[in-house]
Amino acid sequence: MSRPLRIEYPNAWYHVMNRGRRAERIFNDNQDYAIFIELLQEASTAWNIHICAYCLMPNHYHLLVQTPDANIARSMRHINGVYTQRFNRRHGCDGQLFRGRYKSILVDADSYLLQLVRYIHRNPAKAGLADMDRFPWSSHRGYLSVAKKWDWIYKRYVFQLLSKDKTTWIKRYRQHMSQEDDPGLSQLMESKKWPSVLGAKAFTDWIKGQYYHRKDNSEIAQGRELAPEPEEILSAVYDAYAITPEALSVSKRGTFNEPRNVALFLFRRVRRDSLKDIGAWFHIKKYSSVSSAIERLKARMEADRQLKRRVDALLEMFHSKGQGQT
Repeated sequence: MSRPLRIEYPNAWYHVMNRGRRAERIFNDNQDYAIFIELLQEASTAWNIHICAYCLMPNHYHLLVQTPDANIARSMRHINGVYTQRFNRRHGCDGQLFRGRYKSILVDADSYLLQLVRYIHRNPAKAGLADMDRFPWSSHRGYLSVAKKWDWIYKRYVFQLLSKDKTTWIKRYRQHMSQEDDPGLSQLMESKKWPSVLGAKAFTDWIKGQYYHRKDNSEIAQGRELAPEPEEILSAVYDAYAITPEALSVSKRGTFNEPRNVALFLFRRVRRDSLKDIGAWFHIKKYSSVSSAIERLKARMEADRQLKRRVDALLEMFHSKGQGQT
């Protein structure tokens, strides 16, 4: 199984979550909660990360974090590792505490930050644990307080999104928290598999442009999530060969349909789609038929320089498009 996509750049925002292995508790008592919060404060200074919101539930936690130094992986490894050590030492345990690596979503702050703050702070109420105002293990109370002990929470950024008038910050925050969560966002957050990126189209296009061309980097697993959509590849083939969509559906035994085979090749090479998924797109029942068509095209490319140039031009177009969106 490939690891989740990890994209890091200065000042990136992430919604981070991790839970106990086999859904077991990671906080057994009040002191455990206090130890984790103290660790978050330590990490915010030691690793120069901005913790905008947090919520600690009995068997999992949520964080909303900004990383000025592009170090989400290193910071979370420290937080999870140190807390596991402190938990095990305190309770006389040994071994793994969390189910594995943390889950994270790269967030478009302009579009989703306020919604995520609300979602995170409302977790206890949704779970039936306590009302937000009475739940002690989230940063919600920090947003309602002017006490200096909460200054380590990066709440000013959120307040400024709500109002330019400092005197109305807490009032605007309360109004925002009283609104209902977006159903689509809640459904996404509660699904088993999170997307790698959450944002408006301009933001996701920018991420694709920055990172898609690096999809083969071992640190950018699941790079296919940043690949062009199937329709983009098909449209490029239609334009390159001046054909209609119907031309790609022609498949006769003993006949080489170059545009169709090039499209199959691009789906495999550019999107890293499985043979099964490619077959579904082109109504090919056997995986072996998809594989054979791709291999035939590769063989022809070695013998036919003109064909290779045509295919390379399409590959370069997607590579350049990815880099050019920055």
